[in-house]
Amino acid sequence: MKLLLKPTLMILAFSTGIAILYNFTQPSMASDSNSGNEQTTMTQYSPNQDFKKPSAEELKQRLTTLQYEVTQKDGTERPFQNTYWDNKKPGIYVDIVSGEPLFSSTDKYDSQTGWPSFTKPITQNVLVEKQDRKLFMVRTEVRSQLADSHLGHVFSDGPAPTGKRYCINSAALRFVPVEDLEKQNYGQFLSLFNK
Repeated sequence: MKLLLKPTLMILAFSTGIAILYNFTQPSMASDSNSGNEQTTMTQYSPNQDFKKPSAEELKQRLTTLQYEVTQKDGTERPFQNTYWDNKKPGIYVDIVSGEPLFSSTDKYDSQTGWPSFTKPITQNVLVEKQDRKLFMVRTEVRSQLADSHLGHVFSDGPAPTGKRYCINSAALRFVPVEDLEKQNYGQFLSLFNK
């Protein structure tokens, strides 16, 4: 009986570990969207094609250790212990490396995961999706177009209207409050907040 019980417990412990890991990365969602009806057209943004990604050494100087680990080494920050998971201020979120606008607070919602979550990007041409087979599952990684920063992942368990959950690391983002959009050259996104 002891010989039979120990392997069973080990298998259960291993299975539970996988289940915890799976639930940690893909939790069930509570719908709390504040984005209203999905717009048929997004704000247009023309990427700065002149952007040249800094060298690894320059990025290590400019970024914190966590920002570098997340954006350049595909790391993940801790849930509920990051800068923007519960930020409710109006504004946009830009790539920490390039300044490229990525998400708007108008599409942010509480996914109860401990990471900033959005129903869609600020415009369609700013993200690149790649297949990620780490952690014993297939997920869709999200990266910024210009800087190729690792941002997080997108899942199909989000609320209406898109059904998407862009689960993003705060360390990959910089928040620009709505009152600073004009002076930081993001004035074209003010229309998102004038409704």
